[in-house]
Amino acid sequence: MARLCSRSVPGAAKTSNGAAHGVIAIAGHRPQSRMTLNFSNTNAIWASVLAETLYRLGLTTAIICPGSRSTPLAIAFAQHPQIEAIPILDERSAAFFALGRARQTHLPVVLVCTSGTAGANFYPAVIEARESRVPLLVLTGDRPPEMRDCNAGQTIDQQKLFGSYPNWYSELAVPSLDLLPYLRQVLLQSWERALYPVAGAVHLNLPFRDPLAPKPQAQTQAFSDHFPTDFFEAIEITPSFPTPHSFSIPPEWLQSDRGILIAGVAQPHSSQNYCAAIAHLCKTLGLPVLAEALSPLRNFADLNPYLISTYPLLLRDTELADKLASGWVIRVGEMPTSKELRQWLAKTQPRQWVVDGGDRNLDPLHGKTTHLRLSVEQLAMMIPLAHQPNAYRSNAYRSLWCEAEQQLREAIDRTLSETTDWFEGKAAWLMSQHLPPATPLFIANSMPIRDMECFWKPSNLQIQPFFNRGANGIDGTLSTALGVAHRQQNSSVLLTGDLALLHDTNGFLIRHKFVGHLTIVLINNNGGGIFESLPIAQFDPPLEEFEEFFATPQAIDFAKLCATYNVEHEVMQSWQQFVQRLNPLPAQGVRVLEIRTDRKADAQWRRGKMYR
Repeated sequence: MARLCSRSVPGAAKTSNGAAHGVIAIAGHRPQSRMTLNFSNTNAIWASVLAETLYRLGLTTAIICPGSRSTPLAIAFAQHPQIEAIPILDERSAAFFALGRARQTHLPVVLVCTSGTAGANFYPAVIEARESRVPLLVLTGDRPPEMRDCNAGQTIDQQKLFGSYPNWYSELAVPSLDLLPYLRQVLLQSWERALYPVAGAVHLNLPFRDPLAPKPQAQTQAFSDHFPTDFFEAIEITPSFPTPHSFSIPPEWLQSDRGILIAGVAQPHSSQNYCAAIAHLCKTLGLPVLAEALSPLRNFADLNPYLISTYPLLLRDTELADKLASGWVIRVGEMPTSKELRQWLAKTQPRQWVVDGGDRNLDPLHGKTTHLRLSVEQLAMMIPLAHQPNAYRSNAYRSLWCEAEQQLREAIDRTLSETTDWFEGKAAWLMSQHLPPATPLFIANSMPIRDMECFWKPSNLQIQPFFNRGANGIDGTLSTALGVAHRQQNSSVLLTGDLALLHDTNGFLIRHKFVGHLTIVLINNNGGGIFESLPIAQFDPPLEEFEEFFATPQAIDFAKLCATYNVEHEVMQSWQQFVQRLNPLPAQGVRVLEIRTDRKADAQWRRGKMYR
């Protein structure tokens, strides 16, 4: 048996069945941190070095799916005293929970599974991580090379399992005591590639030979006496950020009054700094800003005097849309959700500058576009204050936008305040006014996103929007929301439709490990409401196939579903009751507030004259 070093062994209480016999403690570099290395056998030291290296780089959370081939990894993360290891049964749910946690922290989250088809269930979340630029570190356990292609159980080809979606892929060597420095270097590279230059997933395939459990091996235990005490020194990532290219203000920005700023989908590290930078640009250049509901702008409304929130509805008026045609556009980040805005830009073809620090093409309209590869915060610093008078001089074009915004906003507020109908758009409108300040809010795809865009009212509540708008799918909605809400300072909320929630009910299995609170606002219209607005629903008489193959109603009793998972459930009987449930929010647990609506009546309501 290897002796313990004379230092204390933090976290030894997490080790059971005598496993501490092969453990040696080494002081760490992070403040007040210490770690354990398990020298039981080669796999154990390999996996514990892996866990400690990632901890030194900044890892706080590892999501572990059950399985045999990943045993060394599961034990290493579970026994590490400073890494929160969370076991989750369903791999797809686990991957989206990790995605939500990474969205919240802006740091990679480790995702572990065994060999075989387990890793394939990570695929949707890996795709979303790439498209949304969220850092993940995916570790798939695997059989060693000699056990592949020979009918060994639970073995598939895991090489580049996720195709081109990860930022980087590598298969590690089979664990060896001589290769620990190599392991350290691969992990340094993996962490950096998950974050820079653009965040995304990194996939490491890790083959392990038996024994997978920490059964003692004399050679490895003896190695503990020779393990270098400075092994983890100098583990750090100092990214080399490219200096933004030389930038000259385009003459259109200073000479033409018919410019706008479009703030697209965004989840910045600092909402305050992001909103302040856009406010600086708009005030300096005198621009109205069309604020996507999935950016923080509408929730920091006082920062910007020219905030336009009703543009999806304003642009339905073709005569007004023609008058509002812009000569040039500064677009920050990705294209907003609004179909009306996209069609208006495609028709008017303004000169565009897209401001985004990434390396992707963000112009789906293929217009007259220049990509500025820098952040909006960097751009704001490059625009001199000498142009400040532009914000206050007379500008008929800007005034047209602001006056139209004020009139339509008043009409929306009046109509929604007066209606007692169970119109699903009213839920988003009420939430925008009554959620507690700084509430983290996850918004499901399909109709909830559109309701946010059309009805979310500007305020200064500093609500924090979260979402999966990379691939725009409904998979993993509940699990991602739980990941976002886990260990949040404030209680969180999920706005979702019934199909999106049903698609991920295994997410409820996470509730035993979930720390914090999530209120699920469930819009139950018994089917896919978004299809009611598509051409497939517009046939007269209706297509017989529409309900079964597109709307796909499931007719689920959510009270019974929630009871199965021991989740609190309540059907809303009035809008007043709904508002009362929004503030204050509970501090712990998961609950569902169900709002039952009529899918076809909602669609008819939207198509009619909604506001008077």
